[in-house]
Amino acid sequence: MAKRRFWLMKSEPDVYGIDDLERDGSTYWEGVRNYQARNFLRDDVQVGDGVLYYHSRQDPPGIVGLARIAKAAYPDPTQFDPKSKYYDPKATEENPRWVVVDLEFVAKLDQVLSLAELKDDPKLAEMLVVQKGQRLSVQPVEAIHWRHILKKAKIQVEPGR
Repeated sequence: MAKRRFWLMKSEPDVYGIDDLERDGSTYWEGVRNYQARNFLRDDVQVGDGVLYYHSRQDPPGIVGLARIAKAAYPDPTQFDPKSKYYDPKATEENPRWVVVDLEFVAKLDQVLSLAELKDDPKLAEMLVVQKGQRLSVQPVEAIHWRHILKKAKIQVEPGR
């Protein structure tokens, strides 16, 4: 079994927020249209990996919850749908360009861990989300940062996961 990894995934709360994920229980994570983020989803994200659910375009932006990868990468169905805003005319069933993963809800934070709070914490100085110009919607998170954020959020680390 592969070593569990951790990720930060960004969403806009008015598109699909943590409340939507909590209500639905799980969803597929569509709409990634950056090659580096796609490659993380396709090549590195595995079932059981932990996810920091991050709301961008809110005031303040920050981590709002936790999720877990429930299903590994498979072709993003929206790339084939001409009615979808994620349609890609270059994608084919034989050669899909974009992938999705399924996320399942784990927990909602009592309060947002804002980007400003993350930036102010010296223990998180190397975390990608606090780096200038780092805008990827899917980012790897080091285990040490994952544990520190769960501690800051007063969330018990999942035993054996």
